[in-house]
Amino acid sequence: MPAPVLERLRADHAAALLRFELLNRSWFAASIPDRGDAYFTRFEERHAALLAEQEAGLCHFHVLVEDGRVVGRVNLVDVADGGAELGYRIAEEAAGRGLATAAVREVCARAADVYGLTELRAATTEDNRASLTVLTRTGFTPTGPVVLGGRAGIAFVRALDAAATPPTAPA
Repeated sequence: MPAPVLERLRADHAAALLRFELLNRSWFAASIPDRGDAYFTRFEERHAALLAEQEAGLCHFHVLVEDGRVVGRVNLVDVADGGAELGYRIAEEAAGRGLATAAVREVCARAADVYGLTELRAATTEDNRASLTVLTRTGFTPTGPVVLGGRAGIAFVRALDAAATPPTAPA
């Protein structure tokens, strides 16, 4: 099976992305705040809005595609002043294979080399061990406590250098 490919979000990803989100909704909700019903009932409208934000340079959205299926997404949102907020999620069926670590490394490189960013921020809940591991392995440093959807979390930051190779800690 070919390795998953990280692709910039496009209009033709809509159906596969919706399927990914629906199939994994309860899996995601166990560790991060749920998107809510409106996200799903107005998905086409939301997808179009995301593409418009991306076109305007406000965000950079990516999907991880394997055999025509979306198995993950890695997003850079709230792009401003050389920085952005990193968010990612991997399908339950693809968890534990190092895909999040590899995809975050690739997005960090793109953020510096393609999007011209100098810093990324991220946050996760304290009990999300997988996400804590991904952030640590990809060079993010904890900056302090935060509250995410009413749950205790940790904020992280990572400085980016153009043409810098992301850390290669073991997956």
